[in-house]
Amino acid sequence: MRLTILGGGGFRVPLVYGALLADRAEGRVTEVVLHDLDAGRLSAVSRVLAEQAAGVPDAPVVRATTDLDEALRGADFVFSAIRVGGLEGRAEDERVALAEGVLGQETVGAGGIAYGLRTVPVAVGIARRVARLAPDAWVINFTNPAGLVTEAMSRHLGDRVIGICDSPVGLGRRVARVLGADPGRAWIDYVGLNHLGWLRGLRVAGRDELPRLLADPELLGSFEEGRLFGADWLRSLGAIPNEYLHYYYFNREAVQAHQEPGKSRGAFLRDQQAGFYEELRDPKAAALPAWNRTRAEREATYMAENREAAGAGEREADDLSGGYEKVALALMRAIARDERTTLILNVRNRGTLSVLDAEAVVEVPCLVDANGAHPASVDPLPGHATGLVCAVKAVEREVLAAAGSGSRATAVKAFALHPLIDSVNVARRLVDSYLAVHPGLAYLR
Repeated sequence: MRLTILGGGGFRVPLVYGALLADRAEGRVTEVVLHDLDAGRLSAVSRVLAEQAAGVPDAPVVRATTDLDEALRGADFVFSAIRVGGLEGRAEDERVALAEGVLGQETVGAGGIAYGLRTVPVAVGIARRVARLAPDAWVINFTNPAGLVTEAMSRHLGDRVIGICDSPVGLGRRVARVLGADPGRAWIDYVGLNHLGWLRGLRVAGRDELPRLLADPELLGSFEEGRLFGADWLRSLGAIPNEYLHYYYFNREAVQAHQEPGKSRGAFLRDQQAGFYEELRDPKAAALPAWNRTRAEREATYMAENREAAGAGEREADDLSGGYEKVALALMRAIARDERTTLILNVRNRGTLSVLDAEAVVEVPCLVDANGAHPASVDPLPGHATGLVCAVKAVEREVLAAAGSGSRATAVKAFALHPLIDSVNVARRLVDSYLAVHPGLAYLR
């Protein structure tokens, strides 16, 4: 079975390959094709993968190419993890937004909109080529903003594109761990959009254990989200929000923390990863140790500004192990081998959330089999959550409309309608500033 990874020179590709090396079952991936526009990054990541595979019998063969058509032909699965504009683009997204006093995070608020406007046209082009060159392939999208990009691609690939994210998985794992439950045996009631969802229940043997957690301040303060949001707020909500909702519920504090002197997250990652790839230009450098060292620093600083603003302290060791590669592998296994499983995924709504139309991509528990991912029935969201979900989905639709039409006015509308951008004039200035720094937005007029 052949897996093609778009963005194959990306820093997190070794996580995926490591998961593949651990999979010894029949019908596993036997060939990995890495595609990237940057041959130097491809070379560096290929070296890391070669060192990972050392001594592993029958390790998947790795090929690298800068030719997209060559990468797609013959693929059974396509993993899309591209970053249009690179980390320099992310750093600019953050800088421009923070200069206007609004959030620049890559999936939330102004930064997410700018990233989406750059990415959607490229993702749509990829979807069209997959439909032409590998019509039977399944596309697993991790490109951010994951829900928005998955919805853009679904207009050309239908249900054969599925978005994944490790945030709901990590949240469910942490809650289960605190409650003494096995995450693999628990039903996690999680509903929303990508980076905008709520864990509303955790059922073990038919019993919802979440009320026990919400009633215990000590337990609530013992894991990441409890420290991030505070026990009182979680009890008020009656649910555990995705960590990205900290940007909404504590927006002023988050913006202030991001505006503190020092590098933004995007600038930190840009410089950190530049150092990694520069180190691997030396053919004698040990690739895997360099990658492990860089990755450990990256994971430890994840959402550091939010944790600092909330006084949440350092991340726990168990939360530094990633997770999206495990979701991707479980999804591929379920489809390729008809190993039925339940995963929280980004898929077309199909009536799951009645407040959204059928084509809207939502993030919900799905039953997965050889025919793909099928969203499970869920209870309606409470009013406060419905309002946020509908508002953000409306913004996503304006982003898609702007990307499809090239309309600058529609792009301004997308910014202006976002709950975290409080002024049409700010929206106009944001569009002007992003147009000035991002060549990839030149299509807006």
